[in-house]
Amino acid sequence: LSFFLAVTVTLSLLCQATNNDGWVTDAHATFYGDLKGNGTMYGACGYQDLFKQGYGLNTAALSTALFNHGLACGSCYEIQCINSKWCKPGTIQITATNFCPPNFTKTKDIWCNPPQKHFDLTEKMFLQIAVYQAGVVPVQYRRIPCVKRGGMKFLLQGNQGWLLVLVFNVAGAGDVNNVKIKASNSNIWVQMSRNWGQNWQITQNLVGQGLSFQVTTSDGKMVQSDNVVPANWQFGQTFEGKNF
Repeated sequence: LSFFLAVTVTLSLLCQATNNDGWVTDAHATFYGDLKGNGTMYGACGYQDLFKQGYGLNTAALSTALFNHGLACGSCYEIQCINSKWCKPGTIQITATNFCPPNFTKTKDIWCNPPQKHFDLTEKMFLQIAVYQAGVVPVQYRRIPCVKRGGMKFLLQGNQGWLLVLVFNVAGAGDVNNVKIKASNSNIWVQMSRNWGQNWQITQNLVGQGLSFQVTTSDGKMVQSDNVVPANWQFGQTFEGKNF
């Protein structure tokens, strides 16, 4: 009897946490950096200058519970402040571009420690939903499709025997969970592995070959960009493919 009671209580709590519109209510938000975005560029997802790469200041660092070891990089959320005198009306839409690390040396108000769901917003985004003096506010959030301008981008890095590809500006689900690559001298799609964040790697010498990519997001959808990289590519260059 106690087992079935526990299951019932658990299901009830889950139903309370998420309503029919997909809003999840057990979360908080703070901010980091300044109004110009200093301190929010680069980070644990592998993205670099967020202005140049199209993300701007509509971004957030996710707590351990949401970051999911980097699998959530590129996912998009709608967030609104709730149940606080510091709240402002309206919502914001952000892309996950960084990680808010836990601090296990403290035991109080450590918002990014598991199991708490937390968004460390840019200051500009925080001030759209709450006043500065609040510091931290309760929020509710929901996953939304990512809307990006232009095609998916591939930044080529590495060396002659190791290719590292940063995949960014991904629309749709946004969070890439699989990448395959095909060289122009082959008909075989080769599996790439995640190095960190949204950096994907392969230990082959592909210099001098044109490159195609298959990118799959967490919802199972795949986009194939054929011959998106010409044979005369160089490390440090970015190329644009199709998008979701």
